[in-house]
Amino acid sequence: MQAIKYILLCLIFLASSGIGILYSKKYTNREKELKEMKNALSLFKTKLRYTYETVPEIFTQIAEKVKEPIASIFYTAANNMQETLASDAWIETIEKSENNLKEEDKTILKDLGKLLGQTDVEGQLSSIELVTNFLDKQIEEAIVEKQKSEKLYRTLGITTGLGFVILFL
Repeated sequence: MQAIKYILLCLIFLASSGIGILYSKKYTNREKELKEMKNALSLFKTKLRYTYETVPEIFTQIAEKVKEPIASIFYTAANNMQETLASDAWIETIEKSENNLKEEDKTILKDLGKLLGQTDVEGQLSSIELVTNFLDKQIEEAIVEKQKSEKLYRTLGITTGLGFVILFL
């Protein structure tokens, strides 16, 4: 009977610690995803400026070069552009994307879609540059938030687990 009690207490401690660690990972993942999106937009800007490829073709190439979940955003947007306008496809894809980006990050990215495929190359390049500048600010915010919150949630999970173990001993 005592053995079962100790096993359950260990499981409670491990589960609580795991939840804290998983929750803290969201801050690290957001920072990585913002940086990956910034890299993807830099690729987009370069390809748009120096090639004569269409936006869906460029998005497909970007999807092959960047990491998930950002790659899936570009791949899905490229596929959706076959059926709808580029701007609508981009905005819809950003809204439905499954990632660690905050709503504020998504709003900034959706702003890019308003001019996507609807203005000349220079207008699109200016829009990409503007979004990239906003992403720089979001990356700085994500770093500060990560430093502040990541350790907090990890420690909170472990402390809560220890609290339950001590309470039930």
